[in-house]
Amino acid sequence: MAANYYRGYLRSHSDMEHGRARFPSAASTHRPLVLGALALMGLLQVASTVMILLHLTGYLREVDLSSAQPVEEVHSEPIIADALRDTQTREKCKRRNAAPVAHLSVKTPIDFSSTEPAVVTTVHWDQDRSILIRFKYHDGRLVMAEQGLYYVYAKTCFRYAADHASKKQDVSNAQLIQYIYHEIHSQSKFRPVLLSKSGGTLQWSNRNYNMYCVQQGRSVRLQKSDGLFVNVSNSWLLDPEPEGTYFGAFKMSN
Repeated sequence: MAANYYRGYLRSHSDMEHGRARFPSAASTHRPLVLGALALMGLLQVASTVMILLHLTGYLREVDLSSAQPVEEVHSEPIIADALRDTQTREKCKRRNAAPVAHLSVKTPIDFSSTEPAVVTTVHWDQDRSILIRFKYHDGRLVMAEQGLYYVYAKTCFRYAADHASKKQDVSNAQLIQYIYHEIHSQSKFRPVLLSKSGGTLQWSNRNYNMYCVQQGRSVRLQKSDGLFVNVSNSWLLDPEPEGTYFGAFKMSN
């Protein structure tokens, strides 16, 4: 009886060992499937992430063969046109909001045939090299675009050198005078009002280079469409350099 019990114990112990051996075998069979599923999920995750990034960067739209033209080529002209319109609009707004300013340099070449000292000539200015913001220019005159208090200035330089000797003009007692005039538009007839004058009587030597400059300025209240201009005596002696002979005005207040 004891022998039968011992054999039963051995059998049960052997069965238990065989039973534990079968469990690890099942786990080792499913491990490759689990790892494969995890790897597939990882690949799908990477692929979806790449697709989202490509879509956000616009790469997919650029390589889309359904469109005959690239995206940039289709939209480049409207974008450039819009940018130009925006720039022009900003420039117009700046000029509209800017204070009135004008600066004119003398127009060359100067062809004043008269050498009579008593003759007074209106100076003409180079409109192509001018600054005209909310001003107009006509026939030597600055024309106001709006009323207000303005500062008006002018500078004229006179010179005598060997190239003037052919005129055989006596400059030993030359009067070199600059006048700034104001034309009032509201009057029935334009009767210029003298705003200021300056100059002097020079005794120059005919054989040497001589130069004399006149500069003046003042404030004046002007109305819309009023005019300003500059007259000089002995205009045939005017220096043609734009740095020496110029005329301008700017608005100080309403």
